Amino acid sequence: MSSPSADAFAQWRQRAESLNIRSQAFIDGRFTDALDGRRFDCVSPIDGRVIAQVAEGGAADIDRAVAAARRAFEDRRWAGLAPARRKAVLLAFADQVARHAEELALLESLDMGKPISDALSVDSPATARCLRWYGEAVDKLYGEIAPTADDTIATITREPLGVVGVVVPWNFPMIMAAWKIAPALAAGNSVVLKPAEQSPLTALRLAELAAEAGIPAGVFNVVPGFGPVAGQALGLHPDVDGAFFTGSTEVGKLFLHYSSQSNMKRIGLECGGKSAHIVMDRCQDLEAAASAAAGAIFFNQGEMCTAGSRLVLHKAVKDQVLERLVALAAGYSPGHPLHPATTMGALVDHRHAERVLGYVDKGRAEGARVVCGGERAEPVPGGAYVQPTIFDQVTPKMTIAREEIFGPVLAVLTVDSEEEAIAVANDSDYGLAAAVWSDDVSQLHRMTRRLRAGVVYANCYDADDLTVPFGGFKQSGIGRDKSLHAFDKYTELKSTWLRLR
Repeated sequence: MSSPSADAFAQWRQRAESLNIRSQAFIDGRFTDALDGRRFDCVSPIDGRVIAQVAEGGAADIDRAVAAARRAFEDRRWAGLAPARRKAVLLAFADQVARHAEELALLESLDMGKPISDALSVDSPATARCLRWYGEAVDKLYGEIAPTADDTIATITREPLGVVGVVVPWNFPMIMAAWKIAPALAAGNSVVLKPAEQSPLTALRLAELAAEAGIPAGVFNVVPGFGPVAGQALGLHPDVDGAFFTGSTEVGKLFLHYSSQSNMKRIGLECGGKSAHIVMDRCQDLEAAASAAAGAIFFNQGEMCTAGSRLVLHKAVKDQVLERLVALAAGYSPGHPLHPATTMGALVDHRHAERVLGYVDKGRAEGARVVCGGERAEPVPGGAYVQPTIFDQVTPKMTIAREEIFGPVLAVLTVDSEEEAIAVANDSDYGLAAAVWSDDVSQLHRMTRRLRAGVVYANCYDADDLTVPFGGFKQSGIGRDKSLHAFDKYTELKSTWLRLR
């Protein structure tokens, strides 16, 4: 008799074979081919198979989408609706995502290799939750009346930015899209979304679900394509009022150039990270700290901007934590992403797997010691899998301690004191996230205040709630996703003066 997990594995594989995949661009309320007819292979990193041929949007297709978005914005078919009406449509959109949660999770798993259990428990519900939260928020935002003289009234109101371009990465395609499109749509903007070329499938299905929920034609457009063509065209477009990007710092800097070279459009960036995860000698629950450290680097195959990729251990607890980590890493051995028991799936593609392994080679060459992993894995022939990898004897100047690897590779650095831990943690071009573990409350307060990061965790890692803003310092970005602060990116403040007679 087969086990329940084996039965579920067989069912997911069967569903994958019969899945109806949307592969055209979605512009002005309908699916359409690229104007020049080009398509590109969408390859699953699970086994290297082509699962769809997707419309390859170019500059002309971005023009079409932006024109549709502009028409929709100017005739106020969406921006002109009462906030309560936009709320109702966004809640219906969230309900559609929740109803199709399994389908979306399967698309996400096939497209970028994450375990189906994670896609189903994290990605799909988080996407629906984000749409619902911003839908609920939009009719609760109030304007202001300034304290001017008695003979004047000055109001301060939020107005939508206009046409918003959104470019999202491949590690959390649905969630990253939702973090941007939900507040943008709630505020009354029209949106053109370019998903990562490695993972366009859920974005296209989301566009269809949005239309079914009642979002008018032209308000939400999705143009798949490649960054240097479609992404650049969106960033340079003179009729786009704001471009909002999540991805590498290298590409984020290009969007700053695009803005300066075009119309000075507003830019929002959530970029790279090299987060320091500190465990001090005053931490008593080393089991919890080690477990959090393992999850912080191995969850989602380490393909996380907040990945705790630098583990900074006080020398007094270093051996105990490292021993626990090596044992925990065995539980993240790569497996078939559609098997419910799998905790680590495939990296997004073979090119990225080679890049990650190149960093492993650099770590060895520069003198760090591999204590586990460091090689390819092949749970599924043809797939892009890398073993969970831990380096010891890492120094702050080594490449693996400075550059974002974006894979399941952990660099362990040893320190002697609180001062050294802070210095090592802040010695980075990035400042997205950081964490400290200690049972000394005074020490926690001292250290969290001094860490130069946009998100700091104390005795936890990767805590998450839509009410809390997310973003980084330094070269980790500009602006914040999540919370009411996200509306700052997608709205303009208008001051209106009225002279009383």
